[in-house]
This record gives sequence, structure tokens and C-alpha cells, in this order.
Amino acid sequence: MLVGCTHFFADADPYLLGHKTLAVNLSDMAAMGALPRWATLALALPYKNTVSVNDPSPTPTLPRWEREKSEVVVDDVWLEQFSAGFFALAQQHGVELVGGDTTRGPLNLCVTIMGEVPQGKALRRDGAQVGDEVWVSGTLGDAALGLAHLQAKIVLPEDTRIHCLAALHQPAPRVALGLALRGVATSAIDISDGLLSDLGHILERSQVGAEVDFSLLPTSDVLRSFSLSPNLSPACGREERDSAGERSFMQHCLLSGGDDYELCFTAPIAHHAEILRISEKLNLPLTRIGKIVAGQGCVVHDVTGNSLNVESAGYDHFR
Repeated sequence: MLVGCTHFFADADPYLLGHKTLAVNLSDMAAMGALPRWATLALALPYKNTVSVNDPSPTPTLPRWEREKSEVVVDDVWLEQFSAGFFALAQQHGVELVGGDTTRGPLNLCVTIMGEVPQGKALRRDGAQVGDEVWVSGTLGDAALGLAHLQAKIVLPEDTRIHCLAALHQPAPRVALGLALRGVATSAIDISDGLLSDLGHILERSQVGAEVDFSLLPTSDVLRSFSLSPNLSPACGREERDSAGERSFMQHCLLSGGDDYELCFTAPIAHHAEILRISEKLNLPLTRIGKIVAGQGCVVHDVTGNSLNVESAGYDHFR
């Protein structure tokens, strides 16, 4: 479910929003090693006043939520573009829209997705074992950087902004990876709320702990170059930057920022070579970032082996 002014801004591109509405659900399929097949789409759409200025009929009184969020404009053009983005991704993954519903209300986009997985082959959250390696796909932090720019917390140069906003608005669900990890991974989850938060769900369900090496976290060239640029704080030059604050911000992007929609998974060391073969076959970086240990919770180490004091909480829908 994506809710206007909560999960996306009022001026979000409707084509990209259509893409993301389905993509976040495909990512859940990927995390279970399932083949997505069908989806339903329910839309709550704001009231649109189409009464002509020459029409003597009275304009309906809008509910408070419609007055407060009237900046969300939904019209025929918006719906056409939203549908184009949704169905382009659906066609790419062979997903059929088999039903849904519409109603009047705050802009709300709700997908129910269904798929198939052989009995006993689903990737779950409760299978991690002590000694397993912890892996992630792709790179982390770009989407969080893009969101920080939209929230005016930082200022991104144009090329960096384009890359990070694409990561935020048009994630690539790792369906092929999920299918390839059947029988290889012992547990998996998609990183939608932040690496530590989502890995924490695996640890809790599997009743184990984890150690993560911060220096191994995969980052894009864009994120690495930005961490060395003078643009971390708006209206501040390099001489005014706080190095501790910068480190904290970058740790947040990588560990807790969320919206990456990559897969975090665990697998026995014996499957290390197989995972590297999967990475090469899919042309997708897969990076070992740590290991499963006895105990509870996740400890993050720096390059010297010291524990980092990090905020593990990811996105909380009710906070």
C-alpha cells in the first residue's frame, strides 16, 4: 500500500508512481523466491471538481482530508500515466491484473499480489543458522540520499540527483534473484525499511544474531563520490561541515535509510561459490557483508573491528 503524502509527494511523477506501486509488491515476491503471476489494484482517488464555471449547480462541500491534501491532483492524464507505468512493469514480469476496486478518498494505491512457489521451496525469514553468511544484492543508500534531497536536508548536484531519484522512484525488484536463491539461501527479506531493521526480522524469527562489517557494505560510485563532496549540508561549504555528522548521515543512508528494495539473505558458507555464480549469471552484484552468530540482535563493526554505535530502527509506519 502506498499512501499519498506519506509514501510519496503530491507532485510525484504518475508514471514512476505506477511503476513503484507494483515494484514494491514484486519485491515481496522476490524475497520469498516466488514467481509473480497475478495482481489486484485498489485505488482511493481524491474528489475532482469538474463543475463548469457556468454550471449553476452548487460545488460539493469537500471533506477536511480533501481540503488539506487538495494539492494531489488526479485527472484523466494522471491516470493514463500511472497505468502506463504500472502495466509496463507488469508486462515485464508476466503479471496479469485480475481485479481491483476504486473509491473516493485520500490518494491510496493498494496492490495484492499472488504468485507461485514449489511446496517447501519458499524463502522464509526463520531459516538462518549460526555460521551462515549474510549477503545483500545491488548497492545501498542511493534511494535514501534521493529522499533526503527531496526533503531539503541536503543539496545534490544534478547528475547525482538524477541517479538517486531514479533509485528512489523506479526500483528494480529482484525477482530473478529470488528464484535463483531457491535451495541456496536459508532465509531472505527485501530491504524496504532499512538494512538493519529488515535483517533484524530475520534474526528475530530465526532466533540468532548477526555481525555486519560496515566496510563491506556495497555502495554505488555516486554515493562514494558524494560522501567526499562539499554538498552534504545545504548552504554549507566544506569548511563548515561536521565530520561526525557526515559519518552519521552516511551510516543512516546505508543501514537505516530504506527504500533500497534489494534482497538481504543468508546462506551456508558451502554455497558461497554458487552465490558468486548466480551473481555473474544475473549480472547483479551480490556482496557478503557479515555472518550469523549465536545470540540476539546485530552488531556492526568498522574496518578496525570496533563496534559502531548505530541507530538500528528503520522506517516505522506508526511513528
